[in-house]
Amino acid sequence: MSLWLIVAGMGLVTYAIRLSMLVFVHHGSLPALARDALRYVTPAVLTAIILPAVLYIGEQERFDAGIGNERLLAAVLAAVVAPLTANVWLTIGAGMCTLWALEALI
Repeated sequence: MSLWLIVAGMGLVTYAIRLSMLVFVHHGSLPALARDALRYVTPAVLTAIILPAVLYIGEQERFDAGIGNERLLAAVLAAVVAPLTANVWLTIGAGMCTLWALEALI
């Protein structure tokens, strides 16, 4: 029981810390350098999550950046579609359909 209380308590603390930035710090009061740096947090985090899933494949999680890596080919196509369409759903759909088609063919 105490473990669940600790988990719930830390969840509340984490939520409060994040909420405090939204409630108590006005967007205009941040220095321009901080605002510019915060614009890159989301792409950096998404890259850190997605890139290992694309490049490390298989049961042994071996590194594979070759032409036989279906995930890499689908990610490259999605990276091409993203700036052309500026549509997140179309980018995800193109990447997933490409991945499924390549997995079915290979």
